Amino acid sequence: MNPTARPLIPEQRHQEILRLLRREGVLSIRSLTDYMNVSHMTVRRDITALEDSGQVISVQGGVRLAEWTGQVPPPERESRAQLELPRKQAIAELAAGFIEDGMVVFLDAGTTCQSVVPYLSARRNLTVVTNDFYVVTSLFAHPHIEVIHTGGAVDASSASSSGRIAAEAVRGINVDLFFLSTGTWNMSRGVTTPSMDKVEVKLAALDASTSCFLLADSTKFGTVSRFRVTPLETLDAVITDEQLPQEMQENIRDLGVTVHVAELRKPGLS
Repeated sequence: MNPTARPLIPEQRHQEILRLLRREGVLSIRSLTDYMNVSHMTVRRDITALEDSGQVISVQGGVRLAEWTGQVPPPERESRAQLELPRKQAIAELAAGFIEDGMVVFLDAGTTCQSVVPYLSARRNLTVVTNDFYVVTSLFAHPHIEVIHTGGAVDASSASSSGRIAAEAVRGINVDLFFLSTGTWNMSRGVTTPSMDKVEVKLAALDASTSCFLLADSTKFGTVSRFRVTPLETLDAVITDEQLPQEMQENIRDLGVTVHVAELRKPGLS
């Protein structure tokens, strides 16, 4: 939607593009043409000018801020497992603090949610529901924790299950706290995923849960996948790391969503 009735001069368009990118992290060419009601070529020229000044960088089908590094993680579990370990561990440790004795907790498939498991050893009467096979095997070391796997169609690349069978299993369980994972999230599209089968399970867990916390590190913000899971405003909280810019944190809080920020350990400190 055009924010003004009067056409903007190039400098005004440049500032508007930067303002939008500071909010979203990344935007498609189509989004910018629709918002500013200008041609595709006009947006391309504006992006070229901003690139020449070092303020933005073109990505496939769109543009992002030059200082912003959000990237879609690789789909293979083995490749993702070694990425951003300090962020994942910091987020997982903070997330575990919200789990109380006697809860039923859903740990979504993904390496960040798997990182929560080591922090659960002191919990009593805890039930963990998951569609992630690595989460299940990690919990073998904690036999006092009851574990329920959803079953469903197996995706070997992510070591998880999904689809209708998994979703139906989740709908039959009353979950206190759902830790939702994602590789892609931003302000306008919310939480997204590359697989429709994964959407079904995530939505079932969202419906079955009293509270839903998104666990997602700052490097994933500003990225988008094909299928939308849920807008950010449906979440109760986001747990991310301290390198998500303050302005983006405030944009999320403006939606009525609590933002919990995990501090990263400094190198050389335990």
